[in-house]
Amino acid sequence: MQLFDAHCHLQDPRVFNVSSLLIKTALCYGIQLMAINGVSEKDWLRVKGMSDDYPSVVPCFGLHPWFLGDRSPNWFRLLKEYFQSTPAAAVGEIGLHKWPNGTEADFQLQVQVFHQQIELAKEINRPASVHCVDAFDELLDIMESIGPFPAGVMLHSYMGSAELVPRLVKLGTYFSFSGHHTTFMTPEKLKAVLKAVPKNRILLESDAPDALPKLNSTEIQWVPGDASRTLNQPANIPVVLSYVASFLGMEEKEVAELTYRNSIRFYTYPGSKVAGDR
Repeated sequence: MQLFDAHCHLQDPRVFNVSSLLIKTALCYGIQLMAINGVSEKDWLRVKGMSDDYPSVVPCFGLHPWFLGDRSPNWFRLLKEYFQSTPAAAVGEIGLHKWPNGTEADFQLQVQVFHQQIELAKEINRPASVHCVDAFDELLDIMESIGPFPAGVMLHSYMGSAELVPRLVKLGTYFSFSGHHTTFMTPEKLKAVLKAVPKNRILLESDAPDALPKLNSTEIQWVPGDASRTLNQPANIPVVLSYVASFLGMEEKEVAELTYRNSIRFYTYPGSKVAGDR
């Protein structure tokens, strides 16, 4: 089976020193390609280097809402320069995250930064990997004001409702599922969401090195070969595949082929490392 990790962070300092091992391990488990998402100016160069070194790495550059405090005054100019110099790059990880104790000013800054980046994604015709936690109303307002997005938008580790899916699909949205976050949903909610999402818009991701699948679940077990036994890795995609397939009522091989094809389509654009049909 061929698999595609639609969203991960192997540039993360916690695993970067063993990233070559994790990439090789992923290939052994059938993960042919993986999209590595930068989250701040501090790691964009690292992501670019990994893309240069590994044919299986699709680079993505973005400013994550958790790291707005680390940005320089020139962050947006620098981001655009990375896209100009890296034709293979997609946009990500960007998005919105409402903190329980966050201030309105902090969230409005997130809105401003997200607006800039999603607008840039449409302008340069690159797909975007988007993070959204407890901010779907604001996310939809922004996306509907700018969209639709011909190059596509992916909501990674989707935790929204089934009811939101049709509005998001109209904008060109794909929905990615990780092992850890799917287990946060009740089985009833996960089944409803997967039923609502068109099958040609379903993707799988590890979100490594975070989002480790639940170890105490009979459905999700750890895949051997990890670096630390506490962090996640792309080699866990078959675990995610098995869990999602069980809710779709499909054979794992069918879901593998479906999600690989969907990921190839999503990450196909002028200059990309993959080739497919939209």
